[in-house]
Amino acid sequence: MGMFNSGMRKPRRFNHQYIYVNERKEKLDKMEEQAKRDLGMLPEKEFSPEDIRGKFVEGTTHLKRRKESGRKPVHLGVILVIIVLLILLWHYLQTGSWSW
Repeated sequence: MGMFNSGMRKPRRFNHQYIYVNERKEKLDKMEEQAKRDLGMLPEKEFSPEDIRGKFVEGTTHLKRRKESGRKPVHLGVILVIIVLLILLWHYLQTGSWSW
């Protein structure tokens, strides 16, 4: 199976770049709105959970890179299962039997 798949390349990933979005302008608009709220020109904004969603990921570089790459983190349970299987294999190689 592996010898037939080795020559086949994976297709390029789709990376959509927005054309009509100006991130700088959006940031300036948010800063201007926040300044107006601080000066009292606009009423206070009500709390919304959507405002804080994703702020931790934006603040850390390694999480930003992981999110952009689409890679999933290795879970602790998977690591523990692998360790247990390795211990069982080591026990079998030492004693020659699967029983404890």
